Amino acid sequence: MNTIRIGLIGAGDIADLHAEAINTLEGAELVGLWNRTPEKGITKAKQFKCNVYSSVDELLNDAKIDAVFVLTNMETHCEYTIKAARAGKHILVEKPAASSINELVMMQNAVSEAGVKCMPVHNYIYEPGILRTKLMIQNGSLGDITQFYMMYNIHHADEIRVRYPGVIRQILTHHCYTMLYLAGKPETISCMKHTVDSSLAPQENVAMATIKMENGTLSHLSASFANDEHSGDPWTCIIKVIGTKGSTRYSYRDWVINERKGAHSQTYFSYPESIKNTATHFINKVLRSGEAPLSTLEDAISCQRIIEACERSEKEGIHVVFE
Repeated sequence: MNTIRIGLIGAGDIADLHAEAINTLEGAELVGLWNRTPEKGITKAKQFKCNVYSSVDELLNDAKIDAVFVLTNMETHCEYTIKAARAGKHILVEKPAASSINELVMMQNAVSEAGVKCMPVHNYIYEPGILRTKLMIQNGSLGDITQFYMMYNIHHADEIRVRYPGVIRQILTHHCYTMLYLAGKPETISCMKHTVDSSLAPQENVAMATIKMENGTLSHLSASFANDEHSGDPWTCIIKVIGTKGSTRYSYRDWVINERKGAHSQTYFSYPESIKNTATHFINKVLRSGEAPLSTLEDAISCQRIIEACERSEKEGIHVVFE
């Protein structure tokens, strides 16, 4: 392919970052978008300097479009991914990639039958610091990995929080695919959750999971929308991998701009950069060069299985054996 021509299905807040990535990438073109709310679609199309479509089918039937980015709410990802695959379009689908394992299998089957590429937005693992961590694990620099930690504490206003599923699906999904990439697969899972002020929104806004991995590594995953964390060496969004010969750290706090942007209380520069890195890998590596994604739909299925195990553990008050 020469120029990779992209269409966006959905034009919410995350579309701003994907559109910026496409519009600043040589050899990529944002052709147009569709949004459930037509007025917002028109506004975003003017902002992104692209066309606006009246329906998803109109976008998918446009022969000029090579690939689509599915950026809608989680409950519609399966429907639009399958439609896109059957239309012969390559697909980048935001996380969580679907609502259930069954939906992910349906998506995987449709993609395989159509012979197109489909990559979930598992954006953390396209960050240079995470890629370096992966290399250090693979080359033995860290020795035997004993512990994996991923903590997230970023306050989300109630009007934002109410639009999202609870933090288990919305945030621990990030933790799970990052853990799969760096620490391997789980063996047993325990999870707890809490809702601070359920009168405002019933979804949990604090959750923690403790996991034993197949290789013996112990993992701790934690997420909160209920609070910021600004103490010394804060756990705003931090990943630690500790081994017998060394350790590594990745932190949002290493790149901070002191202004609010979107849901976050400050602008954590690595977050929008990770979205750009993901879009760039999909366009340049997966589509243009035929390379594999760093995280696939199969990984999304594994990730969803972990999330559902966390939900079962919390609901039943048990330690779940991961199968």
